[in-house]
Amino acid sequence: MQTITSERIPIKIWAADIDAAALQQARNLANLPFAFRWIAVMPDAHTGYGMPIGGVLATEDMVIPNAVGVDIGCGMAAVRTNLRNVHTEELQDILAIIRAEVPVGFKHHHDPQTWGGFDRAPDISIIQDELNSARHQLGTLGGGNHFIEIQRGDDGFVWLMIHSGSRNFGLKVASEYHRLAKASCARGKINLSDPDLSYLTADSPQGREYLTAMNYCLDFARANRALMVERGMQAITAVTGGVGTFEVNIHHNYAAVESHFGREVLVHRKGATSARKGQAGIIPGSMGAHSYITEGLGNDESFQSSSHGAGRRMGRNEATRRLDLRQEQQKMKGIIHGLRTKRELNEAPGAYKDIDDVMAQQQDLVKIITQLSPLAVIKG
Repeated sequence: MQTITSERIPIKIWAADIDAAALQQARNLANLPFAFRWIAVMPDAHTGYGMPIGGVLATEDMVIPNAVGVDIGCGMAAVRTNLRNVHTEELQDILAIIRAEVPVGFKHHHDPQTWGGFDRAPDISIIQDELNSARHQLGTLGGGNHFIEIQRGDDGFVWLMIHSGSRNFGLKVASEYHRLAKASCARGKINLSDPDLSYLTADSPQGREYLTAMNYCLDFARANRALMVERGMQAITAVTGGVGTFEVNIHHNYAAVESHFGREVLVHRKGATSARKGQAGIIPGSMGAHSYITEGLGNDESFQSSSHGAGRRMGRNEATRRLDLRQEQQKMKGIIHGLRTKRELNEAPGAYKDIDDVMAQQQDLVKIITQLSPLAVIKG
């Protein structure tokens, strides 16, 4: 970990390699008058909107919608099964069932899905306007870097892992409250180094409304992953008879009131995972690399956080332009995958940092419990 001390508050960086734009974004955060103690930058950090993905920011009394991001509640779920092995033919059958039960990309369920949380939706227009659509989005994967994987652990068991978030709920909430935050800062004639860091006072009507909507998105995202886990395990059970024995379901895009250094602060984790002492975590690699089940070490210097994955080393357009399809397919030899065309290279292994390097850079943040190797992948 290196520390930069040239700004209003320090920047603590666990990344051995960080692009200049992401570093500048961290400097912008460090100069916010309400930023608390220091900025923590995880080893998977790369450029985002306003705040780097892989960044952790604690604030006093303020909330920044873009410091949570547009996929509120995006996160991971993983289930260890009781299976010791699964054959290629079984994997193909499992994937076929999952594809039939879990819509991907822009596809939704034809019929509305059931979740008790729909009856508890807050009376906030942006939430209420999306409720009907959300009933059809629950239990859907989405696109981009979202995925479903079946993996083999070094613990000897087969695992199911899912990466997804709050679907259109998160995007709509993030966009609306960033717009309101920009308008609020403009009215107050607040001079920001980057308008993408526009903020709301946490206890203002709009700030409270954003936090309420954000927390509802978190609940929906968790339920979304849980339903896909249920459908995925049903497929595994139908084909192999295997059942789940352990499950983790966590967020990596959210803000939460926490106690750090004797103060109640609002910790924004954007592409970062909570890593309290003893807390179970999930840090995925690219679709051709290892993923990890971890245990948090409760390091106060990172606000008890860790990376959320490997982190991109090139943008999606750059990856499509620069990567060689055949070479990327070779990296996934032995894995059932859907990387077939050049346009799909934006999520290829070469677009991401080396997950093992990332894990080596955060040995003081998490302890590795299980290393997982991909057997089969469904990409969003």
